[in-house]
Amino acid sequence: MNEGYLKILDSIASDSPTPGGGSVAALTLAHAHALAAMVANLTLKAEKWSEGHEIAKQILDNSQVCIDESIKLAKNDAQAFDAVIAAYRIPKDDSSNRTKSIREATIGAAIVPLETVQASLDLLDKILPFSSVCNANALTDLAAAGELSFSAAKIAQLNVRINIQYISGNDVDSIEKSTDNAIVKCEQSILELRSKCSKRLNW
Repeated sequence: MNEGYLKILDSIASDSPTPGGGSVAALTLAHAHALAAMVANLTLKAEKWSEGHEIAKQILDNSQVCIDESIKLAKNDAQAFDAVIAAYRIPKDDSSNRTKSIREATIGAAIVPLETVQASLDLLDKILPFSSVCNANALTDLAAAGELSFSAAKIAQLNVRINIQYISGNDVDSIEKSTDNAIVKCEQSILELRSKCSKRLNW
């Protein structure tokens, strides 16, 4: 591990509230994309796994963009929560502006992890069919990418829920519904992925 990686871990471990769970969820998703890309590369290396070449190419074509987007989500999550903290620091005698700013910032802090949940589902949807045709020697790595994707979604869901817990409105209802629907699909996908991998590995 290089110093940059360790610096990120030190930043997470500090007494600052950011980067926190939402950022970690997005970084977890970045790791999932990286592992999926590795399996795609290993699949493309041998004609033996030619059945998986098409999906492998699709994963690789988007992997770097998806990794970059995941890292951006991690940064956005930290910035969104910093905005919430800033809103709470508005003087209480400016109550109208303070209340409006807190609500807007809180909505923003819920939208970013929702995007992480949706991005996690997108990756799971790619991993699932690939698990049947990828390089069998790297199947556990692909399974790990799936587990990381699912963990990223569940961690991000926690951050959505904590941010919308004390506010209401149609926008809040929409965020909650979108998150819950995506999580249900993530749960279905990870169960199917686990089953496929177990059967293919004869476990």
